[in-house]
Amino acid sequence: HVANLIKDRINPPATLEDGSPNEETPVRPRAVICSAMGKTTNSLLSSGEMALEGRVDVEALRTLHTTAMKEFDLPQRTQDEVMCLLDECEDMLNGVRLIQELSPKSLDQLVSYGERCSVRIMAARLNQIGVPAQAFDAWDVGVFTDENYGDAKLLPTTIDSIRDKFMSRIDPNVVAVVTGFIGHNRKNKITTLGRGGSDLTATAIGAALKVDEIQVWKDVDGILTADPRLVENAVPVSHVSYDEASELAYFGAQVLHPIAMQPALKADIPVRVKNSYNPSAPGTVIDKVGNPDRMVTAITCKKKITLMDIHSLQMLGAYGFLGAVFGDFEKHKLSVDVLASSEVSISVTLDKKQPEADIELLCEDLKQIAEVELHTGRAILTLIADVGRSSDVLATVFRSFSAHGIKVEMMSQGASKVNISFIVKEDQIDDAILKLHQCFFEDRCDVGMIESGSLIV
Repeated sequence: HVANLIKDRINPPATLEDGSPNEETPVRPRAVICSAMGKTTNSLLSSGEMALEGRVDVEALRTLHTTAMKEFDLPQRTQDEVMCLLDECEDMLNGVRLIQELSPKSLDQLVSYGERCSVRIMAARLNQIGVPAQAFDAWDVGVFTDENYGDAKLLPTTIDSIRDKFMSRIDPNVVAVVTGFIGHNRKNKITTLGRGGSDLTATAIGAALKVDEIQVWKDVDGILTADPRLVENAVPVSHVSYDEASELAYFGAQVLHPIAMQPALKADIPVRVKNSYNPSAPGTVIDKVGNPDRMVTAITCKKKITLMDIHSLQMLGAYGFLGAVFGDFEKHKLSVDVLASSEVSISVTLDKKQPEADIELLCEDLKQIAEVELHTGRAILTLIADVGRSSDVLATVFRSFSAHGIKVEMMSQGASKVNISFIVKEDQIDDAILKLHQCFFEDRCDVGMIESGSLIV
């Protein structure tokens, strides 16, 4: 499916499935970035755990990849390369079984086999259907990282090294099929890039090559106005800015990870999010401008949030109190999502990833200078909006919340100028999102919209 998708981008069919003319412009991809096939990464992680228990079994992985290669009758050379990688994987797992240790460094090497097998199969299939292609491990095209196994960061020199590699060793008429998610550190050991790693590989290569557009293919028609699992009438958004996309991703939307957008942002290259199951859909373009005419771009949320209220006992000056509080947060390595403060009080939110034991230790330290209250079962509702029109946005929001008994326990307007967040009880979050989506996107606001200070019913 994906190989044919790439071929159709290079030579678009004359008509779409419904018989209408296809107006898509042909493209020539310099590189295709591949993740592992299916559930391969999860299978590799499970295999590592099994090896620690004394069992080594990679037959499911062999079957998955062998079936794909036989289905397309791929060349024997490709089959041999993939089997060699899986043999190496099995040898590594036997080593884990014997020494009873799976370090972060070893774990990164283990999960890399998924991407490394995937690109060889994809390149072979592209060549088979008439698209000249060559498989590359990421380090062979210049992707280098720091030493932080499991969540490595690209080195500042990576963009230049990618550009040099493509200029010196990759034929521009050949599609480079490159492993996403992985790289090499300075010691030539395999590292993984963490969440959004394949997207980061794509944007880094796109930035290095100064391409016209970076395309990221997902399973939805681009960025939507809300989660379609909750909001049936959620619709795609045609344009968003990098800032808007970053805020959407941070607060729960399944789009590009904020870190993955940085290379494209710095190089000012648009990123288009498209649906691999609906390729004719235009998708969402992420660029520096977005659509400045919209009042609200999208609604997203994070659930399972803890709200922490911190009230000063000593009436310290703001700098002393805030400094002491955030010193304790730094000590326990806890980060916050949303913050609101006054001279003698601070409210912050902590998400479900923060360890409960660390939160308890933080509370003990904070109680030396403040009263601390924890409220669990909360959620963050975030509007990605034009903060320049925040008076109209907030007026509509609070009219809706008041009419439907939704209590706001805290709110924050982000410094990014595109984010307004509200903390509500988790059992009210779905209703809040549905009502606001009706107001801002469905033209059926039951309390009326406020626009330019006027009520529109």
